Amino acid sequence: MAKHNSSRKFSRRKFIGSSSALAAAGLGLPTQSALAAAAPAPLQSSAPDYVVLNARVLTVDSNQATAEAFAVKDDRFTAVGSSADIRNLATSRTEIIDAEGMTITPGFIDAHSHASGAGVNELVQVNVDLRSVTEIQQALRLRANATPEGQWIRGFKYDDTKLAEGRPLNRFDIDAVVPNHPVVVGHRGGHTGVYNSMALALAGITAETPDPDDGRFYRDSDGVLTGLIAEQARNVFRGMIPSGSTREQRRDGVKLISELMTKAGLTSVHQTGGGRNDMIAFQDARADGDMRFRMYLFPRGQLFTDLVNAGVRTGFGDEVFKIGAVKFSADGSASERTMRMSTPYVGRPDDYGILTMSQQEIHEAVENAHRNDFQIGIHANGDVTIDMVLNAYERVQSLWPRPDARHRIEHCSLVNPSILRRIKAAGVIPAPFYTYVHYHGNKWVEYGQDKMAWMFAHKSFLDYDIPVAPASDYTPGPYEPLMALQSMVTRKDFDGRVWGPNQRITLDQALKICTMNGAYASFEENMKGSITAGKLADFVILADNPHEVDPDTIKNIEIVRTVVGGRTMYGA
Repeated sequence: MAKHNSSRKFSRRKFIGSSSALAAAGLGLPTQSALAAAAPAPLQSSAPDYVVLNARVLTVDSNQATAEAFAVKDDRFTAVGSSADIRNLATSRTEIIDAEGMTITPGFIDAHSHASGAGVNELVQVNVDLRSVTEIQQALRLRANATPEGQWIRGFKYDDTKLAEGRPLNRFDIDAVVPNHPVVVGHRGGHTGVYNSMALALAGITAETPDPDDGRFYRDSDGVLTGLIAEQARNVFRGMIPSGSTREQRRDGVKLISELMTKAGLTSVHQTGGGRNDMIAFQDARADGDMRFRMYLFPRGQLFTDLVNAGVRTGFGDEVFKIGAVKFSADGSASERTMRMSTPYVGRPDDYGILTMSQQEIHEAVENAHRNDFQIGIHANGDVTIDMVLNAYERVQSLWPRPDARHRIEHCSLVNPSILRRIKAAGVIPAPFYTYVHYHGNKWVEYGQDKMAWMFAHKSFLDYDIPVAPASDYTPGPYEPLMALQSMVTRKDFDGRVWGPNQRITLDQALKICTMNGAYASFEENMKGSITAGKLADFVILADNPHEVDPDTIKNIEIVRTVVGGRTMYGA
């Protein structure tokens, strides 16, 4: 074996704190390169570019659950094993990196997010992820002071159950500080918004305006409009509210969100629902070297139609950017308490939630997409809606069988044994929220413990041998995968309350959901999702082993480094 002339050994803190130390090995932070030039590369027989030794590698590979070391050439793992065996692969041209016992996992995958929209919102809207009505008022007033009267003010990421006043925001709160601008404050769940009086007047909405079948204008006990509007009732504002972003801002939004997500350990993200502008934004960011994660884009609306007409189907693209499933939405929100269920909400005996598609509309949408060779992902939270979606999936597979279609149910929040059996039989992939139990605990009182025993049912899915996918739905739920691990393992909210303890799973099971199962949901389990020779070198270095910390503190583990295709996209 040739003499090694590029060996490095770092103390734990130096390894954590140094970005430049690994640059020579291809592990330095990107400048303007990121994934811009990334493309499939065949495995080479030549020496590895670098090897990582003395690590605690949680491979998520059923054939080799743990390892000490691995080798990387170009964008692939070329070998995984003991430190001694991997060291022997090195030559004089190989960088040798001593991980000093730190823990390494495969790169985390978020199989349901709204990344591009979240990124541009941070740039052009008012972030009202605040903890009091007063703070929200201050943020809106500040934006209004810098905005000409009559122009729209848009807030995003509002959360009604996290306010110090113990009540939700209403239109009068907004009127008090912004009377001369139309205002919408969007809930982070994405299915409701609070509109001020000027906005309601522009749309012609009064207390006498009837609710549509697929939406609601909320009123207080006296019949007065609160300003809260849900689901398709928001369509009255269609065309009124400007998009308010440029092509450059949308590109910059992708840059920003990819920086934030890779900092959290994400290496692949599924954007579930996107149009032409989203697709352009990802491509622009990639071309400029500013997209740090891999993207699986779910087209919807006109983009889906255009792709079908062009002969494009699910899977078109490369390892960095790929066309995913077509997206539809059939009911309301879990976090905003509008999803359609067979039993009512606690304290609301006449409220079963909202459907946004009929059974016939679901059948027609599924048939069209299925027969055009698209994977399908339908937003269905409640048990009623999930049944309707399964009806459509079972119908098309009976009439036009397609092997391994992997149609998906996005969210799939409330299940039961019948639903689980049907999902398994149909080969359908559920993608329930992975951080919701922990983050949104104050909302679960409106469902109750009986329902929560069957909500976000990761354990039940695994018991039925269903490859449940990892999903944040960001912005509705936090995207941090370490919070997801903690939430699935403990089922505890911020206050320590346990919701559905029967759905707790092990850390290893949660880790597999966030890696291998995420890859399976996009037909990519043979190229990523585990630290396995031949797969893409996507991995995350953690400051602590999640097996060895208090489960209630998993979310606090430091992400030391996030590597995509062998190259660092985040380094602490």
